[in-house]
Formats: sequence, C-alpha cells, structure tokens
Amino acid sequence: MDIPNITADELIDRYETLLLDAYGVLVHSTGPMPGAAAFVDRLNGSGKPYYLLTNDASRLPSTLARRLHGFGLAIPEDRLITSGGLLARYFAEQGLAGARCVVLGPEDSRRYVEEAGGCVVPAAEAYEVLVVADEAGFPFFDTVDAALTGLFRSLEAGRGVRLLLPNPDVIYPKGGTGFGFASGGVAAMFEAALRGRYPDRADLHFVRLGKPAVAIFAEARRRSAAKSLVMVGDQLETDIAGARAAGIDAVWITTGVTADGVGALPERLRPTYRMASLNCAPLG
Repeated sequence: MDIPNITADELIDRYETLLLDAYGVLVHSTGPMPGAAAFVDRLNGSGKPYYLLTNDASRLPSTLARRLHGFGLAIPEDRLITSGGLLARYFAEQGLAGARCVVLGPEDSRRYVEEAGGCVVPAAEAYEVLVVADEAGFPFFDTVDAALTGLFRSLEAGRGVRLLLPNPDVIYPKGGTGFGFASGGVAAMFEAALRGRYPDRADLHFVRLGKPAVAIFAEARRRSAAKSLVMVGDQLETDIAGARAAGIDAVWITTGVTADGVGALPERLRPTYRMASLNCAPLG
C-alpha cells in the first residue's frame, strides 16, 4: 500500500485535536500499549486537545477514567467519549423514555440505559428494546437464550423491538497476542438467528451507534470545535472507515486488531497515514 508514514511527534504537531481509540491503541485488556503512557503525558504536558473515542459501552466515563489511571494513563473523564454515552441522545430522539429494555452487559451498561431514560428489565420479561452493550458481565447463555426467545415472541405477536448496538466491534485485543469476541459478535448471532427465522424481514438488524457510525465522530466535533482533527485507530472497518466517512483524517496504527501487510484497500478503508507506534522522541 502506498500510504505515507507519520510519527507520533509529527502527528501532535500537525493537527489541532487528536481523537484516539482505546483498545489496540492505548490499552489492551490487561494494561497499556507500548508508548501509550509517555504519549498521553506528552499530550497533557503540551496542552494539546485530545479525546478518547471508544466503542466501550461496558464502563461509565468515571469507571473508565479510574481504570486508565490504574494503567498509568492520566486521561481526564471529560476527555472520554464512549459509545454507551450515545444512548441518551438516541433515546431522546426516538422517544424511548420509559421503554422496557433488556441490556446485555455489566452494571455500568445498565446504568447507561437507565440514564438514557430506559427501564431495565430481566431478559425473561417482555421488552421493547434490546441493547447489546458487552459480551460479559452477565450469565451469557441463559441471558442470550431468554432474550432471543422474548424477541421471537414479540415479533410473532406483532410487537416491534428496537435493536441497539452501542459497540459494533466484533473482536478486541487481549493481553499479549490474544484476542476475544466483543459485543458486535453477540449482535451478529442475533442477526443470524433473525435471518434464519424471518428471511423476508430485512428490517431486523441492530442500529449501530459507535464507530464506524458517524454519531460518535459528530460528538467529538461538537466537543472540540476544531477544524483540524485526526483519528488514530487500529481497526480499518471501524476507526478508519468511520473517520473517513465523517470527513476526518485517519491514522492507522498497526499495533492492534488489523495486521500490517494487508493488500490494496478500497477508498473507504484507506487511512491518511500509517503509524508503527505511539513512541515519541524524548523531550530535550
């Protein structure tokens, strides 16, 4: 691929505001990525505006900020834009206040839905909204089976169910060289089941709120009010495609999910730059 390289120092100098992915760029499941702590310290010390743009819907900003601080990443809570935080605007726009919601995810995922105005109910009860926020934090098979059964019952009774996916990521990097399935993989199971049972219902699919959807990038533009933004991400299908669709330059860092050495890319997946790591030159 004929994609120019850029260093972390050049990136900081070139753009007004930096947007950073979390997993695969700053952290993996058990700690920081190489160079991440020094990079964040450089941003904080320079006063350069930046935001963490994450598809995480399993942790409230306050919880996520504490976790990042525990990894040595001093990122303030007001710099965090999470896909879970997009639920409030969606619920308001769609008139979903008071809707009965089944939420797949941990307690913070349920808090996101409650703060958006939803009423969280057990998966075995009738519901109007299914939110797949995470793949963990609940008894997986029993909850997924109950949610799927309730979904089929509602559809066959002629009742509509909203399907919401704050985090469309299918996989995520774990510690070392490991990977795991994310909530997008869980949603794909539901969509496959719906296609099998209702092959003529093309409308039965999840509304995706996080990257690559434009909503999270629009929120970053609103908060930053900057003209020159760049997104640093490791996944071509989410970070890079989403930034390109939003008219934002994109830097593909090759430390996360998408491996380096891929072949020719379609224009929508083509990053503006490629970067090997977050390592900055020492301050002189």
